[in-house]
Amino acid sequence: MYSTIIMSGETEMLEKLKEIEKEYKDLTEKLSDPEILADQKSYQEYAKAHSEILGLITKINEYKNALKNIEEAKALMKEETDKEMKDYLHSELNSAEERSKRLEEELKEMMITKDPNDEKDVIMEIRAGAGGKEACLFAAEIYKMYSWYAEQRGWSVQVLSSNPSDLGGFKEIISEVKGKNAYGQLKYESGVHRVQRVPVTESGGRIHTSTVTVAVLPEVEEVEVEINPKDLRIDIFRSSGPGGQSVNTTDSAVRITHMPTGTVVSCQEERSQLQNRERAMKILCARLHEKFLEEQRAEISESRKLQIGTGDRSERIRTYNFPQGRVTDHRIGLTLHNLNSVLEGNIREIIETLQIADRTKKLSKVSG
Repeated sequence: MYSTIIMSGETEMLEKLKEIEKEYKDLTEKLSDPEILADQKSYQEYAKAHSEILGLITKINEYKNALKNIEEAKALMKEETDKEMKDYLHSELNSAEERSKRLEEELKEMMITKDPNDEKDVIMEIRAGAGGKEACLFAAEIYKMYSWYAEQRGWSVQVLSSNPSDLGGFKEIISEVKGKNAYGQLKYESGVHRVQRVPVTESGGRIHTSTVTVAVLPEVEEVEVEINPKDLRIDIFRSSGPGGQSVNTTDSAVRITHMPTGTVVSCQEERSQLQNRERAMKILCARLHEKFLEEQRAEISESRKLQIGTGDRSERIRTYNFPQGRVTDHRIGLTLHNLNSVLEGNIREIIETLQIADRTKKLSKVSG
């Protein structure tokens, strides 16, 4: 809940720490405010913010104590004439200075802004891009890759909406991923995924390049997104799809249009109109929330620079090259020669490297 802080020098550092201490004091006072105590939702929000900042306050006190020890040791050294005592004070000074530097680095780490969405579940939208049927086939492979990764993490995946293609792939598939820190890990996957290989439909053996776009949205409750029911147009229609069991014989498919933004969501996976409506609303809420976040990012251009491809869906983030059996993430220059393993869901190394790179960028910004 506390803001990212940029420091340049000890004086500015102490000023910023004073701001945090003031914020902590204000939060403490709010928690005893009768009006807030009477509002359970507000109280929980302030209690969470208070809990998040408490560890930082403890570290600030340690840091200020180390600085105090430095000043005391310096003052005593000026007055002391005994050599042995001076040597002892010099040792104490070195120890306090080392401790203050360590604590300062720890404070910088703690001051990096946390993404409040990291712990949320995810709405993942995968769409075929350039490349026609080949792109649809790869969209299905990308979906399987994330499903297998989710299984490794103990997460659950549920398809909310899909638009299959003739060859068994997907023009679009939208799923819900539920699990601990799902958004915190999968948010780096938003962007354009490029595949280079010989398509099954290519008789000449030529390598084609196709693309798939991935959008990872934090799942939000309807109460977190302000939606006026009057702004929604809800249409009911009969499901359609590639033959057999997936086609409903009743009007159960739902299309919801958010008229102010033109956002349209359709859902026909379930036989129940109510279930399709609930799923469509989940997707709509996530999209409108993301639209709001994108507007914020546009207003704060510096904030966008701290992101590693998490805010731009048009960015080409990764290439899957089948002839060479390699995967390259272009944002961090990481190349792995284990394409088959990656497509089997073993993407932990890529995600962890992206997390480290993101944190390093943010830390350098905090350090000024």
